[in-house]
Amino acid sequence: MALDRGYVQIYTGNGKGKTTASLGLAFRAVGRGLKVCMVQFIKGGGEYGEHRVAKKLAPLLTIHQTGRDNWIFKDKLDPEDIRIANETLDLAHSALTSGDYDLVILDEVNGAIWFGLIDVERVLQLIKDKPAHVELVLTGRSADERLIEAADLVTEMCEIKHYYQQGVPARVGIEK
Repeated sequence: MALDRGYVQIYTGNGKGKTTASLGLAFRAVGRGLKVCMVQFIKGGGEYGEHRVAKKLAPLLTIHQTGRDNWIFKDKLDPEDIRIANETLDLAHSALTSGDYDLVILDEVNGAIWFGLIDVERVLQLIKDKPAHVELVLTGRSADERLIEAADLVTEMCEIKHYYQQGVPARVGIEK
């Protein structure tokens, strides 16, 4: 099965669930025999649950985890984080235009742009280079207005209440 037409989706906002929603879409696509590639920006620091399931669903689901195990500060960018993010965008472009995938997810790309690790113009060019039959999903907080304008579907996750505020750390199997 292949998509007749692929759209550009954005999952953004300060609420939990952007990556989770994109993984739900990936799971649905794999269930229909579509090939999915998720490229994760600024998500170093160990294995998440989705990496384990991707190994089981290969070759239909591929996840490329990138980034270092460190915090990124907008006012103190490390050149190494900038280099990694730009190499990751190159990888994402290759995956998108390779003809190997029906759905490509750029997880946390919005954050990488907001931090100043990559230029929004490069992501806009990636959208222009998207083959017509490939679905593209961009996730992360603080989506740039130009990306929102270029997208076909935009969903904003809005935090109303979160147990992080009571000091609950990210839980294995739920947040990671």
